Amino acid sequence: MKSFLDANFLLQTDTAIELYHKHAAGLPVIDYHCHLNPQMIAEDYRFKDLTEIWLGGDHYKWRAMRANGVSEDYITGNKPSYEKFVKWAETMPYTMRNPLYHWTHLELSRIFGIDKVLNPSSAQEIYDACTAKLQTPEFSAQSIMRRMLVEVVCTTDDPADSLAYHLAIQAGGFPVKVLPTWRPDKAMAIEDSAAYNAYIERLEEASGISILTFNDLLEALQKRHDFFASAGCCVSDHGLETFYATPYTEAEIRAIFSKVRAGRQADSEELDKFRSAMLYEGGIMDARAGWVQQFHVGAIRNNNTRMFRKIGADTGFDAIHDHNFVAPMNRLLDRLNTEGLLAKTILYNLNPRDNELLATNAYNFNDGSTPGKMQFGAAWWFLDQLKGMENQMNALSAEGLLSRFVGMLTDSRSFLSYPRHEYFRRILCNLLGNDVENGELPVSELPFIGQMVENISYYNAKNYFGW
Repeated sequence: MKSFLDANFLLQTDTAIELYHKHAAGLPVIDYHCHLNPQMIAEDYRFKDLTEIWLGGDHYKWRAMRANGVSEDYITGNKPSYEKFVKWAETMPYTMRNPLYHWTHLELSRIFGIDKVLNPSSAQEIYDACTAKLQTPEFSAQSIMRRMLVEVVCTTDDPADSLAYHLAIQAGGFPVKVLPTWRPDKAMAIEDSAAYNAYIERLEEASGISILTFNDLLEALQKRHDFFASAGCCVSDHGLETFYATPYTEAEIRAIFSKVRAGRQADSEELDKFRSAMLYEGGIMDARAGWVQQFHVGAIRNNNTRMFRKIGADTGFDAIHDHNFVAPMNRLLDRLNTEGLLAKTILYNLNPRDNELLATNAYNFNDGSTPGKMQFGAAWWFLDQLKGMENQMNALSAEGLLSRFVGMLTDSRSFLSYPRHEYFRRILCNLLGNDVENGELPVSELPFIGQMVENISYYNAKNYFGW
C-alpha cells in the first residue's frame, strides 16, 4: 500500500516516476490565466491567518461546505476566522475523491511544509502553525510566488482598469512577471442598459474619449488595448456562455449601440448581433497586436437568485452549461482567418462532452505559421481534476498533438493554488509513463518523451506567448 501524498503520488510506474522527477518537478511555473489581485502582489500582502488566504474568495471550498450542511454564516458570513476554519476542517474528510482533498493537502505540504491530514482533530494544530508562518516575511504574497518558482502570471483585467498596480510591480523590481490580461466582457454586456451605460462612463474616463457612437466605443477600446500592450499585455480572454457569429450590418450595430446608450433595452436578436460584432472586432485588435486570444466557453452563471442578490457573483453558484456552440465558433474563427486576422487562439470548454468537439474544430484553423497555433486549452474549472485532466489530454492526443500543448494554469484567486501545476505534471507523466510501460510508446524514445514533458510543463507556454 502506497503512502498518501508521498514522493511518487499519482505516479503508477517506474517510467512515470522517472519522467516526473527528472523532467517536470523542478521547472518554473508559467500561470498564463489566473484571477489574482494585482494590488496584493504590488503591496506584498501579508495574510492575517489561514482562513483569509485559504477560504477568502474560494468558491470551490464554499460549494463543498454548503453541500456538507455548513451555514452561510461560516462561509461568507461574519463568524470568527477560526470558527470558519473549523467548519472547513470538518468538511475536509467528506471531500474524499473530490479534487479539493488533493489540492488541500498539496498546498499544506508544498507551501507550509505540513504533511498532516486535515480533519477536526488536527484543525487547531494546522491553523496555528500556518497562521504563525503567515506572520513572517517568508509567507507574504510575493514570497509565496518566489518559493513556488513562479516565473509569469497573467491576471484578469477590465479595459477600464488603470493597471496602476501592474505598473507598480514592474517598477518595483519584483522578478516575477505580473502581466495584465484583456478581459472585455463588460464592453459587450448590453443586456442591462443601465449597468452598461454606467460601465461606458468608466471606459470614457479611462480612455479620455467621449463614447456616443459605436465607432467611439471601438476607438476607446483600441486606445485601452494599446495601453494594455504597453504594460506588457499579450493575452486576451473572453468568458462566454456560447460563441456569437450572427450576421449583421455595420448600420445595425451602430443603431443597437445608440439604442442602448439612450437607455432602452436590446432585444434577443440585437444582443446576438452586438456580441457577434464585438467578438469580431476584438479578434481583429488581438491579431494586429500579435496577442493570444482565449475563449472560456460553457458556464451558466448566477443560478441561485436569492444568493446572487445577497452576496453577488463568483460565490459558488455557477455550473456547466449545455450550449451547442460549434457552428458560431467556426463562423467567427473562419471569418477572422479568411481575412488573415486570426490570432493564436486557446479554446476551453466547461462541458466534458465537448472535449473531442473542441479539439477537432480548433484544428480546422492551424495554418503552419506557428506550432500549436490553435490550442485545445487545459481542463477548466469543474474539469480541473484528475479525470478531467486525463480526459482533456486523451482527447487532445487522439485528435491533435499533445506534444504542442501549452499546459496548465491555475484559473485561481488564491496564492496557494500553484501546486495545481504539480498535480497536472504528475498526471501528464503518469499518462506517458503508462504508455511506455504498456508498450504503446517505444522505450527508445524516452529522451524525446522527457523533452515532451518539459515542453508541456513549461517551454511550450514560454515560446507560445513569447516570454
